[in-house]
Amino acid sequence: MAKITWAGQSCFQISVTASKETCDIVIDPFDEKIGLKMPNFSADVVLVSHGHPDHNNVKGVKGNPRTKGAEQSSHDGSPRTKEAEQSSHDGSPFIIDNLGEYEKNGVFVQGIDSFHDDVEGKERGRNTIFIIEAEDMRFCHLGDFGQKQLTDEQLDKIGHVDILMIPVGGTYTISAHEATKVIGQIEPKMVIPMHYALPKMKTDVEGVDIFLKAMGKKEITAQDKLTIKASLLPKESEMEIVVLKN
Repeated sequence: MAKITWAGQSCFQISVTASKETCDIVIDPFDEKIGLKMPNFSADVVLVSHGHPDHNNVKGVKGNPRTKGAEQSSHDGSPRTKEAEQSSHDGSPFIIDNLGEYEKNGVFVQGIDSFHDDVEGKERGRNTIFIIEAEDMRFCHLGDFGQKQLTDEQLDKIGHVDILMIPVGGTYTISAHEATKVIGQIEPKMVIPMHYALPKMKTDVEGVDIFLKAMGKKEITAQDKLTIKASLLPKESEMEIVVLKN
């Protein structure tokens, strides 16, 4: 059974069990200067899609007592950051902030290259899409994806997706309308919108209501967290949108 909690912005904690071990994954922890409070998350693994402060506050996440280094099965040769290298040894969460394939506690993570904008990174740089495989499910977190659509190569690497976490607020990422097209490319079973306006936030992005309208949904009741297992996933033809409270 996987448990997904949203902190706001693009930050999630995903707790899964694989190979009889629990693994807590935190994605894109933010600096509280954006106006939101970062939860007291602990993690075995922290994923960072890009180096902006509203996505890379790894110091705001505590390590679990059981935390040990992850194994990397392949890599594109890019250097890892000093924080990521240190995390392999000192008991803090293992930080994945690059491309390649990794394994931790029976959980597989793949980082896929993409752009933060639609001009090949000339405005906002690169962005990492993360695929997480655990509990017979495939999760996809698009980070601050800014391309108007995925390339054939990216789609091939992403493959089948059960649960998609996608930005919908525009300005710094794809807009609500563009998000609907990307969802059509990926065809996930469940969609969790992220990176949209919330009370007290200091970033200029649109609200989730615009995305829901674009998807033909009048209103969806937000829930505290999503608890899901493979057997409970909807059919692809019955794609479900889940709005989480932060």
